[in-house]
Amino acid sequence: MRGAMFASLISFAAPAQGCEVALMLAVDVSGSVDADEYRVQMDGLAAALIDRSVSAALLSGEVQLALMQWTGSGRQSVVINWTEMANEADVLAFAEQVITEPRLWRDFSTSIGEAMALSLAYFAQVPTCKRHVIDISGDGKNNEGLLPTDVWDALAAGQVTVNALVIEESEPDLTAYFEREVITGPGAFAVTARTFEDYPEQMVRKLYRELTKVVAVLEVQ
Repeated sequence: MRGAMFASLISFAAPAQGCEVALMLAVDVSGSVDADEYRVQMDGLAAALIDRSVSAALLSGEVQLALMQWTGSGRQSVVINWTEMANEADVLAFAEQVITEPRLWRDFSTSIGEAMALSLAYFAQVPTCKRHVIDISGDGKNNEGLLPTDVWDALAAGQVTVNALVIEESEPDLTAYFEREVITGPGAFAVTARTFEDYPEQMVRKLYRELTKVVAVLEVQ
């Protein structure tokens, strides 16, 4: 039902005028994430991207997507650079690449701040997008390298928003930490997955919430 309602909104919205949002998808591959949990994240993210409501929003906003893997200090890499979501084939191809992307690191610490800092540098490549958003997922607190709060001023200067999908499987109160120490920017929010098994469903909710802002803007114009 929600997908049908969203499709209806898309059909009545004004055509997108260029890129509405550049969205950096930053996936946690730190030592607390085992091989099965890594697979759940990547498969869940790919499934969320091709969800009817999410894919409709991606296409309506001519969204630019990129994918980062991140772990401890000095170990962050953008493994899929900015890719325009211009048609259904683009969305499917990106989702397939997410599934097949090999894991770069294992058994390292957690540097959320450095993942945010590297994301910020990449937004210079997509200056025409109206919104810049980091979509960071994680299952633990920053324990190495830059603190997330160390990057807040630079993110504010670059008009970058940080949202989070928080996996609370091993830390039940982790969402409160992300809300206090990680997310930042206008309208920033965190979504909670109680376990890794909840990750795919919550990723759909999170992407839908981020991207439907595009439709709201279009309807006002």
